[in-house]
Amino acid sequence: MSLAQTSIRKILIANRGEIALRILRACRELGIATVAVYSDADRAALHVLEADEAYRLGPAPATESYLRGDLILDVAERSGAQAIHPGYGFLSENASFAEACEGAAIKFIGPPGSAMRALGSKTRARQAADAAGMPRTPGSVQGLASLDEAYAVAEGIGYPVMLKAAAGGGGKGMRAVSSRNDLSVAFSAAVSEAERAFGSGEVYLEKLIERPRHIEIQILADEHGNCVSLGERECSVQRRHQKVIEEAPSAVVDEDLRRRMGEAAVRLARSAGYTNAGTVEFLVDDDRNFYFLEMNTRLQVEHPVTELVTGLDLVHLQIRIAQGEPLPFRQEGISLRGHAMECRVYAEDPENGFFPSPGKITRLLQPGGPGIREDSGIYEGWVVPLEYDPMLSKLIAYAPTREAAIARLLRALDEYVIGGIRSNLGLFRRILSDADFQAARIDTGYLDRMLVESGSHVEASEDSNAAALIAAALFEGMRPANGGGANGSRSNASEAQPDASGWKNAARREGLRA
Repeated sequence: MSLAQTSIRKILIANRGEIALRILRACRELGIATVAVYSDADRAALHVLEADEAYRLGPAPATESYLRGDLILDVAERSGAQAIHPGYGFLSENASFAEACEGAAIKFIGPPGSAMRALGSKTRARQAADAAGMPRTPGSVQGLASLDEAYAVAEGIGYPVMLKAAAGGGGKGMRAVSSRNDLSVAFSAAVSEAERAFGSGEVYLEKLIERPRHIEIQILADEHGNCVSLGERECSVQRRHQKVIEEAPSAVVDEDLRRRMGEAAVRLARSAGYTNAGTVEFLVDDDRNFYFLEMNTRLQVEHPVTELVTGLDLVHLQIRIAQGEPLPFRQEGISLRGHAMECRVYAEDPENGFFPSPGKITRLLQPGGPGIREDSGIYEGWVVPLEYDPMLSKLIAYAPTREAAIARLLRALDEYVIGGIRSNLGLFRRILSDADFQAARIDTGYLDRMLVESGSHVEASEDSNAAALIAAALFEGMRPANGGGANGSRSNASEAQPDASGWKNAARREGLRA
């Protein structure tokens, strides 16, 4: 589509769960008709029930439904949708799908395929960061061709180092290496895991920044050359490189650091011809030096905390940008007010090695009151499926200060009841009550240390893994054919996608070990 302003009257939402509902609500507020797509596992999901139209894609596996770009484009053409919003996960960072939408004269609500190709792969993104003059961690900017090359790069930058998969995220294909003696085994393991998870065994190596904070900058760019940063989000509370709690603003970022990180993020986006919403991620050390990590070329799971502190609706703005409208503000018009904090609520059991907890939700009491927002795709009677990521909802609190936001979130957690399955609600109560968290003494290793020190972080044993696999198989056999499912995908590969969800594959692997 040209830069000329167009009117989008109908949008196909190429996703599921809470993010599909989030986009659907934004469309309804803008007077835009919505088209939902669903797999057989999602026939009774909330996004299907709420949309103006809904079309079946195929069987439950994502490779036969939500990852089938050809089927989604066929539905878009049959339904008369002028645009497709991919949400996050699934096809949201698939450059080929974005280009296929353009070829079909359907607007992809996201960046162009060329920008995805430049920034979606971590090695190409590091090359782009160099071209844009951004600080980054020392290390390779291309995939490692061999173990010998890995040895050479590691010797050049010094140990400890980190091996990372070039094609994806979520901690897959990542290995910390403290000495030369450990590199050979770590290299083989990282390549193998990356190949299984993303269909690409390409890995690269960078200097390990010890105990960093993970801080990201939200950017927006229109199709008229305007690009702004919307402040930072602190995402340091992680379990095995998966974000658990996010907040905005960060307790350690002052106005000067925010400005410098924002300018670097905008510079990178401009250099790649980026448009629409995106996030540039950084590591920040104890001396407040920041290093480019990667760019997520899509809407982030944690976008609500930015919306609350800026007063902006990012999905509204995504759609307006896709219509060819210029941004209605400039950088100097953006200010941050108050503090927002988000918990990712999952169907998993933290007391049993975070094992997944599929099953029927028999009781649901959702929190409310001043300053509380819940982005959810669940309802009482819904059966949590096995096929997708086990996210149930996102619980967000907003208050004038960080301390007040924590208190408000604790109050909301006390009101939240999910019966019939296990969830991680109790884990959030522990984190929010922890003295180090309350004092903002956090880094990317904080949560794993807290769990070990508390003595409650027990990994699933071989016996429990086998039992869980058997239970999962029995559950799958008993689950109704039209069972609902509305949680979002965690897939983050730009091109290659795994054959099944990481959740399901993990259970299979653990069962085979047993």
